[in-house]
Amino acid sequence: QLQASGGGLVHTGGSLRLSCAASGRTFRKYSMGWFRQAPGKEREFVAVINWKDGTTKYADSMKGRSTISRDNAKNTMYLQMNSLKREDSAVYYCAADENGLDSPTAFMYDYWGQGTQVTVSS
Repeated sequence: QLQASGGGLVHTGGSLRLSCAASGRTFRKYSMGWFRQAPGKEREFVAVINWKDGTTKYADSMKGRSTISRDNAKNTMYLQMNSLKREDSAVYYCAADENGLDSPTAFMYDYWGQGTQVTVSS
């Protein structure tokens, strides 16, 4: 089970840290990703981290503005987002791929959290 939290309302240029708490299984060989979906748009990749070796990948739109990380002891993944823009507004979902492929493709992920809303206002 994945539980996403940390979303909220923030002004342009602000920061948020999203969390994804994992329970019910060991995710230490998985890839853990963040995706987002804005109204009327398809779900898009944000970032992924390989739980085993810490390798990270980012969508071009988030490079330099975000950091994905994990805390093994807490079984929790984080997404620190800075310099937020209005176009970052979306529901953010965390997901887990049990094959550890670090894929930017949503259908490769086996488990999904419920989503947390991020709204960036000017």
